[in-house]
Formats: sequence, C-alpha cells, structure tokens
Amino acid sequence: MTTAMMAEPRGGFHELALSPPLMEALERAGYREPTPIQAAFIPEALTGRDVIGQAQTGTGKTAAFLLPFLNQWRDENRPGPQALILAPTRELVVQVAEEAAKLSPHSRCRAVPIYGGQRFRQQLTQLQRGCNIAVGSPGRVLDHLSRGTLSLQNVRYVVLDEADRMLDIGFRPDIEKILRRCPQPRQTLLLSATLPPPVLRLAQRYMVEPLNINLSPAKVTVENIRQTYFTVDEDRKFDLLLKVFERDEPRQCIIFCERKRWVEDVYRMLRKHRQRVAAMHGDLPQSLRNRIMQGFRDGKIVYLVATDVVGRGIDVKNISHVINYDIPIDPENYVHRIGRTGRIGADGIAIAFITPEQGDQLTAIEHYINKQIECEEISGFQTYRTRVRPDGDTPRASQPVFGRSIKRYSKRV
Repeated sequence: MTTAMMAEPRGGFHELALSPPLMEALERAGYREPTPIQAAFIPEALTGRDVIGQAQTGTGKTAAFLLPFLNQWRDENRPGPQALILAPTRELVVQVAEEAAKLSPHSRCRAVPIYGGQRFRQQLTQLQRGCNIAVGSPGRVLDHLSRGTLSLQNVRYVVLDEADRMLDIGFRPDIEKILRRCPQPRQTLLLSATLPPPVLRLAQRYMVEPLNINLSPAKVTVENIRQTYFTVDEDRKFDLLLKVFERDEPRQCIIFCERKRWVEDVYRMLRKHRQRVAAMHGDLPQSLRNRIMQGFRDGKIVYLVATDVVGRGIDVKNISHVINYDIPIDPENYVHRIGRTGRIGADGIAIAFITPEQGDQLTAIEHYINKQIECEEISGFQTYRTRVRPDGDTPRASQPVFGRSIKRYSKRV
C-alpha cells in the first residue's frame, strides 16, 4: 500500500481538471473550494487507481468519492449501475444518493438508494427505470442480488464508505460477497475515519496497490469543538438539559441517548417544554425516519433526540450543540457523535452528562482524544448530591466526578 500525505488544497475546483458540466453542477450546488480531502483524493481517483481516504468526519468525503465517477460519466444506455456505493446506515445511504443527485452533471445521471425498511417494490421500480449509481446498505444490496433484481455486470466503480463502521456492525461477510460479484477490472475506493486491521485486510484482498491518503490528525478529536461535561445525578439530567437550553438556545441540537427507550422517554418530556422536537432510533418506520431527517436538514426540527443511528456520517451543517445525555461506552463513538457539530470548519459545542459513577468512562475518553475535558457548572443549579469519597474527603467542586482516575494527570506531567 502506498501512502500519500497531502493536506493542503491546491486551489479551486477548476484546478482539478473536472469536466465543464460537472463544474456547472458544482457552481449550482454552491461548492467553491475543495476541502483538503477533496483536493488530495480527487486527482488520484481521477487517474483510475484504487485509493484509500482517511479523514475526520465532516470534511467532505462524500463529494471526494462522487466527483471522480461523475466526471467520467457518459450518457450511455447500459443496463444496471456503473457505480456501486456501500454505506453502513439507511440515513447515510439516502444522504449519499441526495448528494449524487445534487452534483449530477446531467438529469439522466441517476442515483438510486437501496436500503432496508423501504418497500422492496418501490426500489425495484426505481432500478427498472435505470440508474447509473446504486447507493445501498450491504444487506439490502445482497437481497436484490439474490432476487436477480440488481445486476453488477457493468459496475466499474466501487466505493466502501465509512468502512470501519460497516465492519464494526458486522457487515464484513456481506461486503465480501458483494465485492466478489463485482467484475474486474474496476476501480475500488475506500473511505474510513480509521484503518483498523480488519479494514486493512479487506483492502489488501479486494484493492489493487491502493494509495492511502491520510489526512486524519494526530489527535482524533475535532479542535474547533468546545468540549465540556457536567457531573449530574441520573434523576437530574433532564432538568440540567432544560437549563443548558435556557442558557445556550442552540441553533440545532442532537441529544444522544444510549437506548431507544430512553430516547422516547427524553423526547416525551422535552416536547412538553420545547417546540420543534423529534426522536430518531432504529425502531421507527423508515418513511418516518426519512421525514425526520429531512426536517432536521431543513431546520424545521431544532432538537433531535437520537441513538447512534445518527452518530456517524450524517451531514447537517447548522448543528451548534451535541449533548451526550448518556455517555457512550466506546470512546470512539464519543468522537463520532460530537463530530455532528463543527462541520467543515464551523465551531461547535459538545456537552457530556456524566454521573458520579462514570469517572472511569470519562477518563477513557480523555485518554482516547488526548485532551482533558473541562468540567462546568450552572450557577444556582445543583446537579448532584454532595457525597463523601471513600477516603473520607469531600469532593472538590472543580473535580466532582467521584470515580475519577488520576492516571491521566501523570501522563500529562
């Protein structure tokens, strides 16, 4: 695997030698300057070679892998798609298909989203009308292949988007079955925030001498996001949430909960106090999930209470706040959650609610991001009952998480 480090954009999109129709589409979409990952990734992908792109969430990876295919698209009446894009979640599938439509150089260059939860007949009708780009979740793509309703015989461009996430949630067997059905020669592109060993093995098996463009920073956290936490008892979390909203009045906010039932509980309470509230989790009908996400993108929904179904890859540019109402067990999920704000250079605020017993989880996150998260308080609001430490000392107000590991301090001396 060849590695390239190219962190600086080389000028406007006109410097990338894209076709005139595609440049017109970029103008219509309001794209002016490529992001670093776009400036580094697109020229290499335009050569036809296999490329791996590593970059943080919110840096423009979707356009980076769409534009090379759209640039070479020609109005040819071939059966089945010429490009196949695999993504881990339904919401991300829809988002990529919408971005492809927005950047399409011609109305006859069509993208069709293929995902579970939507009626099979509806997707079949769209496929029968003809498409150039199939964007799908691995499970539903396999379903279409097994029924003979999707042909990959003309696919020459394959993208694995959020590859690490797809492997995390168990899609590896499905991905391999699909890749084995894709013809050679083809161009294969892989986009991933991280390259753990399973992703590397996948690349080694199904890519040809890929170039690795790594723009992930040494620190995994997003620098332009202000990160703080409150120590709060479980039964005072909701009152604290209202206090934070009263203080900050977010433009748009995602409130992350660990379980679907907790999402519903917080949603029911919050809508009694705030308007333009919605809930999002995997048990909702897909048609409702689509309407909620569109409402959130359009700004009609301000407060979205959600599980990790929206914790990765979803691009909504006006999110000012991310609240970890429940702290995630996996520190990497924390990074992906807070990455919903601070998109492409904007500032953002991430606030975590930490119960007094979750000190070790907080410390694990700080070790992972290599940064100490600031503790904050709201004047006049008591978030937790004063406790006595096992050693008999009363906790200091500046350090109220009682299970706090001190290892992080020794590592920073």
